[in-house]
Amino acid sequence: MKIKLETLQHQTAALAAIDKAFYGMDTTTSDPNANYIYANPLIKYRYNDKANIDIKMETGTGKTYVYTRMMYELHQKYGLFKFVIAVPSPSIKEGTRSFITSDYAKQHFSEFYENTRVQLNVINAGDFNARSGRRNFPAQLSEFVEATRQNANQIEVLLVNQGMLHSKSMYRDDYDQTLLGGETSPIKAIAATRPVVIIDEPQRFPRGKKFYEDIEEMKPQLIVRFGATFPETTTGRGKNKVTKVDYYRGEPQFNLDAVDSFNQGLVKGIDIDYPDMPEEQANNWYKVKQVKAKELVLTKGGKDYPLNVGENLADVDAGFEGNITYAGGTDRELSNGLALSKDMKLIPGTFAENYQDKIISQALDCFFKTEEENFLRLNSGENAPKIKTLSLFFIDSISSFRGENSGKGWLAQHFETLLTKKLKKLINRYEMAIDNREKEYCSFLQATLQSLQSEHQDVYAGYFSEDRGSSDADIQAEVEDILSNKEKLLSFKDKDGNWLTRRFLFSKWTLREGWDNPNVFTIAKLRTSGSEISKIQEVGRGLRLPVDETGHRLSQDEWQSRLSFLIGYDERDFAQKLVGEINDDSPIKFNQEELTDDMIKLIVKAKQQTDPKFDENQLLDDLDKHNVITRSNKFKDDVNLDGQTMSGYDALCHLYPELVQETKVAKDKVRDKNSKDSTTVKLRKQNWQQLKNLWLQLAKRQMIKFDPSVNLDAETVARNVFNDSDNKIFVLQRPQMVHQEVDTTSGNAIVKETQADYSTEYLTMKYGKFLKILAKQTDLSVNLLNNLMIKAIKRLRNNTNYINEKTLGNLIRTFNNQFNERIKTSYSYEPLKFSASTSIYNAEKHEFVDSIPASVLGVYQSNSTSDEKYLYDRPPLRYDSADPELKILQRSYGPKISVFGKLPKKAIKIPRFDNGTTTPDFIFKIEHGSKPIYLVIETKAENMRLGDEEIRIIQQKYFDHLKESGVYYQMATSEQEVHDLINKLENGELN
Repeated sequence: MKIKLETLQHQTAALAAIDKAFYGMDTTTSDPNANYIYANPLIKYRYNDKANIDIKMETGTGKTYVYTRMMYELHQKYGLFKFVIAVPSPSIKEGTRSFITSDYAKQHFSEFYENTRVQLNVINAGDFNARSGRRNFPAQLSEFVEATRQNANQIEVLLVNQGMLHSKSMYRDDYDQTLLGGETSPIKAIAATRPVVIIDEPQRFPRGKKFYEDIEEMKPQLIVRFGATFPETTTGRGKNKVTKVDYYRGEPQFNLDAVDSFNQGLVKGIDIDYPDMPEEQANNWYKVKQVKAKELVLTKGGKDYPLNVGENLADVDAGFEGNITYAGGTDRELSNGLALSKDMKLIPGTFAENYQDKIISQALDCFFKTEEENFLRLNSGENAPKIKTLSLFFIDSISSFRGENSGKGWLAQHFETLLTKKLKKLINRYEMAIDNREKEYCSFLQATLQSLQSEHQDVYAGYFSEDRGSSDADIQAEVEDILSNKEKLLSFKDKDGNWLTRRFLFSKWTLREGWDNPNVFTIAKLRTSGSEISKIQEVGRGLRLPVDETGHRLSQDEWQSRLSFLIGYDERDFAQKLVGEINDDSPIKFNQEELTDDMIKLIVKAKQQTDPKFDENQLLDDLDKHNVITRSNKFKDDVNLDGQTMSGYDALCHLYPELVQETKVAKDKVRDKNSKDSTTVKLRKQNWQQLKNLWLQLAKRQMIKFDPSVNLDAETVARNVFNDSDNKIFVLQRPQMVHQEVDTTSGNAIVKETQADYSTEYLTMKYGKFLKILAKQTDLSVNLLNNLMIKAIKRLRNNTNYINEKTLGNLIRTFNNQFNERIKTSYSYEPLKFSASTSIYNAEKHEFVDSIPASVLGVYQSNSTSDEKYLYDRPPLRYDSADPELKILQRSYGPKISVFGKLPKKAIKIPRFDNGTTTPDFIFKIEHGSKPIYLVIETKAENMRLGDEEIRIIQQKYFDHLKESGVYYQMATSEQEVHDLINKLENGELN
């Protein structure tokens, strides 16, 4: 399997933000060294924080991809060719090295930057060691420093971690050779190259501290920082103390925060499990009062329990099973490897081996549930590519896993026992399978069991920091596979067709930062991490969206599985802390006393996505009409809204749920599965059974059949698009400079921004690449496009400068818009002979599911009591808009309505002509003589979005073939409209 990198919208948005924030090159310099061939050309505002850029991207959204592509962009547009990537740790360095040097990354970037390559130079510990009595520079350092601009197609990158950068080796000047003909200090030689420095994980390089000073010693012309977290700075004292995030230019130039990442489906949703404990056992805990190299002091109920090095915790409480002693030393650890810190809580019951077995067992249950979903892909279409499922276990004791003298530790033995039991149970279930995919899964499970029971099992592996110096060949093979062979871990079979069964990984936090694998679906912490590190960072190894066996990265619409995170009872508030962290990352802070400017801007921006004319005045007029705010924008205390009395702030959230949606993580994204507040909704089966006959027809797959004329339509549209008489599509493209200046002529200081071309040269593309991308994005033949391009360029006086990225984007966008508009009625639905499962219906069992995730019904909830005719079992009612959805759900319906309810997402999966699927919003069953009528409703707000008319046409066409079954379809924009439709159907006024 080969991973296929894809260009994601949020990543291109980050690149566009960098391009806009970059001031460009200094073309008017008088510096005599401007053309120094060993150094980057000169950047405008170089060596100045004014030029530096911050890019904020949440864990798992592709920071490494963005800064790698940024290097290509800066090289292609501006000739910059020397970059230093500074990372905090060797593990992050290894992750970065692995990505940049991977075949799949090279292949991906070659599609955009032909004949351009990155020469990655990595400095590791030991590279400066003297050899043959001489102290020489590492070859990788020499190659980076002394590379010249003459190799125009090569980008030189130096990758170094902060420990290496801060080492004496980088600063000493007594080497037995020189660089650049005279430099004897590595750090000064790097500075002479005038590098662009990229900082990964900027919170580990705070300004004013030693590691940032190392960055400054390299004299970077420009610094671009990439991270989910940035350092903070504090000013003032006491009551005047102010802490704020330390951003260049006061704010990040691109901000993809945690709320956006989760709500937009750019990372996995998370389910959190932990084994419960009896209240008496849970309340029996000790706090670490003091932890020193030679002594540990625990405290409980006002009494202290001192322990010297080597003394057993069982002497304090018999609940501390397993002969656990205090190891002390600089690491302040217990003998089982648990790192201690002041105020940490220790619950004796969580130290028992059988307690950790509970977590392992639950983790395996979660794992195999997900693996079955990902392997069988029942809800993803016929023969959908499989997804390899991985699991990661964080443990506290290496010896419990590795054992001694090449043996197995108790933890590994327990794991094998539990895994063997579950494998045999699954194999027994699938041994009699008839379906080919299920037979294949059975074969995979059997190969797993066979490997697990062999002398050299290949099912689970571990990686620990101590492994780097191990001479054990099996251990080194495990480490190599985990750290470097990502594609092997993601593959089901080797080149000979043998199953690759490794999918359980063990580590002691070594894999926390810098390592990632997109197909980690289960993470189990068998022990707390021992410190208050970021909760997002802890789940970060499993947040990335997965790839299937073809290497395609999936969106959240293409698979249903989530990340299962298993923890101990002592961390049962993990979900609450994680949600708090995510919400705290939002740049907008709620003010429940008054409507702030930031809140206004956020609501207006969100509303303009569906109503471009919506503005601040319209918002304030609406809030004034509903008596929500005072003249000074303070919230009123008691507001009557839809018959309910609430605070002005609650009324705002009710009227404009966009405020909460944009600044709070959706409830279904992080779920505490031990919580009594379930995030699934149970179906009222007796009500759904009344829809069974209709659903047997809705479950049948439908194929879109286009009219034969669409091919001619495509050619006609293409000719119209290429005949661009006013040159709005074929445009010239030059690099631009953004200029900002402070203007005080109006009495207030404002920033005026202008854009101007800074180069007389045009940006162009190679013609072959231009045609290739155009053909792929439009599904038009290369021959047709070539003929049309020849005519277009001839009309443009043979000026090939029009062959550029802007023209390409204009052609793709204009063609697809016009073609979709032309064919939106030129097709019909043709039923196929087989049925398919959806979010609400299991086609194999011919029955409705028991429950569904609450999120597929709506992101908001109301505690209104649900009608007994409603399709779901309990409040709260789930909805996506207060008007009309919530109003429709809250209305009482007459006796002729036998059942009604909101349809979950993907309940029907109506194919769209422009790809994807759609499902209407509501269904009503209306008793009407001997034959019932089914009313299917698509609800939209009064200001309908662009594309809603297309949805109406799609759904209308689909339900037309069900008219004989009594199905009536309508799009409605208000609750009253739905009510009127029901009355007309009940009275027989509509056919």
